[in-house]
Amino acid sequence: MVKDGYFYGVGFLAAAAALGWFLTVWLAVPCILLAAFFLWFFRDPHRTIPAGEGLVVSPGDGVVTEAARIVTAEGERQRISIFLSVFNVHVNRSPIAGVVTEVRYQKGLYLNAMNPASAERNEQNSVTVRAEDGAEVTFRQIAGLLARRIVFHRKQGDRVARGERVGLIKFGSRVDVILPADVQVLVQPKMRVAGGRSVLAKLAGAGK
Repeated sequence: MVKDGYFYGVGFLAAAAALGWFLTVWLAVPCILLAAFFLWFFRDPHRTIPAGEGLVVSPGDGVVTEAARIVTAEGERQRISIFLSVFNVHVNRSPIAGVVTEVRYQKGLYLNAMNPASAERNEQNSVTVRAEDGAEVTFRQIAGLLARRIVFHRKQGDRVARGERVGLIKFGSRVDVILPADVQVLVQPKMRVAGGRSVLAKLAGAGK
């Protein structure tokens, strides 16, 4: 479990105990329910990370909402978007192994993460990881309608493993993965994926 779960869970349990002791047990019930919710929400299950050259795994749990080609300032890319509802695990993982070459935080709005405009206008943290062969993959932690805090535990220059835990988005949110134009995308909209376990794509030249 993420340590935030203990922070919120113990806090609400303490409030429940105080309300039950000094007032009435019925006032403690909502606090107990909230404590249970936070302990469940901040769960961090073990994941078996797939092995294989050039595999790109999902940085988060949720439903794929888009797999499309886009045009960026650096040229054509492919973007895979994943929506995380409040019921999903919100721990984020690195999609590939490599070195973190850029971490860029952007303040913004809190539009519904299902809204396509949220990819550009919402609060977000953009992280680029460069693999040993030079391929770069960027993933964005994007705040949603309920999300109010984005957490990222690494910094530029750090080395990360594929599927390694690197951060967290609190409550409903979205993660985007920006890939080279020539990758082989292995998912499509409406598919459910699991962070660190589901393979989203395979980088060009891998396994050859």
